[in-house]
Amino acid sequence: MKKLLIVCALGGLGACSWSQPDVPATPPATDACGAARLQGLIGQSDALLRDMKLPEGTRVIGPRDAVTADYRETRMNFEIGADGRIAKVACY
Repeated sequence: MKKLLIVCALGGLGACSWSQPDVPATPPATDACGAARLQGLIGQSDALLRDMKLPEGTRVIGPRDAVTADYRETRMNFEIGADGRIAKVACY
């Protein structure tokens, strides 16, 4: 009788598993904002960005800056490293 209870309990626990949705964790990479043409700026000083005419809505994100997590494929983002240099240029 005890064995039957254990088998039933284990079988019931197996039915409690959760399945993961088939959704990518991050949106696919696109170049809708034109970041590909600015990849040569990586490693340059962030002071360079002050003299550039950047598209409206462009974000320059410092190493300790808080930013919203909303995804906009047409928004250009410059991520600045702790050393004050451009670490990443991407659309998101």
